[in-house]
Amino acid sequence: MVKFELGYVLLFILIIGTANGGIEGVIKVNYKFSGSERTLTALKAHDEKRHLRLLAGVDLPIGGTGRPDSVGLYYAKIGIGTPSNDYYVQVDTGSDIMWVNCVGCDQCPRRGYHGLELAFYNRKDSLSGKLISCGHQFCKDVNGGSVSGCYGNNSCYFNENYGDGSYSMGYFVEDVVQYDLVSGDLQTNSTNGTVIFGCGGTQSVDLRSSDDALDGVLGFGKSNSSMLSQLASSGKVKKMFAHCLDGVNGGGIFAIGNVVKPKVTMTPLVPNQQHYNVNMTAVEVGFQFLNLSAEVFTNGVNKGVIIDSGTTLAYLPEILSWQPDLRLRTVNDEYTCFGYSGSVDDGFPQVNFHFENSLSLRVRPHEYLFPFEDLFCIGWQNSGSLSRDKWNLTVFGGSSSIGLKDEITGSVHLVGAHSLSGASSVTAQMALLLVALLHYSLFNGQS
Repeated sequence: MVKFELGYVLLFILIIGTANGGIEGVIKVNYKFSGSERTLTALKAHDEKRHLRLLAGVDLPIGGTGRPDSVGLYYAKIGIGTPSNDYYVQVDTGSDIMWVNCVGCDQCPRRGYHGLELAFYNRKDSLSGKLISCGHQFCKDVNGGSVSGCYGNNSCYFNENYGDGSYSMGYFVEDVVQYDLVSGDLQTNSTNGTVIFGCGGTQSVDLRSSDDALDGVLGFGKSNSSMLSQLASSGKVKKMFAHCLDGVNGGGIFAIGNVVKPKVTMTPLVPNQQHYNVNMTAVEVGFQFLNLSAEVFTNGVNKGVIIDSGTTLAYLPEILSWQPDLRLRTVNDEYTCFGYSGSVDDGFPQVNFHFENSLSLRVRPHEYLFPFEDLFCIGWQNSGSLSRDKWNLTVFGGSSSIGLKDEITGSVHLVGAHSLSGASSVTAQMALLLVALLHYSLFNGQS
């Protein structure tokens, strides 16, 4: 299955809509970890390991850096509990459950990358924290309708497994989550909503590595157990979100609500799929369509291209056969790089990705070629060495702001980029590619 994932100088706006009304807002995002210098081999290893007030808007602060030669993920800072404490969590559109490390976590690191002091949630320290029993409807839903061995008020346990073999285990709790409500152009006010999330007690070796450790994971997947779905079902937000991640300067935007700016075009999500899948129909390089078989875009029952914010490199069947006079070099035994003194936009073709409903996404050379030392490297690598479920495609671009519509007043408020990591944020003066791809789905029957 081809995976459609996010990385480098990237813009991706994903809209998920319900028939219900909802809120608009924004989440500040960082790329983990800004300024870190890592090898391309380490980056590929990282990629392979992991595979509100009503009708207003939500702004989630996002941080990080998107250099393709550094290892990391985009992460957000959220407040949990009463009184509220801050937690840094990986933003992951490929999983559903939100969880944070809890007091008593087995072998969890106390410090993360660059000495980041990690926090541990303690339900007893929060006036609003509650245990979720195995008889709770939420517990039944995440367990497919029934919970074996459930007696009395026993806790509801979770075991979140990821595609790279990592996992988090613990139990579910309910508490207040703080987030920013959009109140005007580039203005927010703090608000909150009640969410059920995982209290992590045991992590796999990968998740507790101090090099990559964060306080937890914020799953923004399709299921009803995600924080987005919970806030939407309670009328706190509209079940639509968009994110724009800046891979050069770090940071970005994660907005929840009715996105109306930049101008958006829609392609439907593939129904009955676990993830956010869309139907890619063709790839065009320099105005010439590639002769790609249907297997590139589908794998058995898994249809379409997966959208996931958790991976930073791109893998695509080899398509770059131009510029025969270039002296190509292989870096770290796997990446095709070359020296080039001219403008890559003048010397290389643009690539167009075509999706269902006549939607196309143009990617220019400076967006698929990334600088590494004194070379340029091709961001799309031969996927032959990867298993089918690890084929990926990264789409690049950027935007300085996202416009959210307040469905009560009809006003449109701009949401700007943030950077939790201290890296330079995206500014209005940056001439980045505006949004080119928008995904839309009615969630009726698509939990």
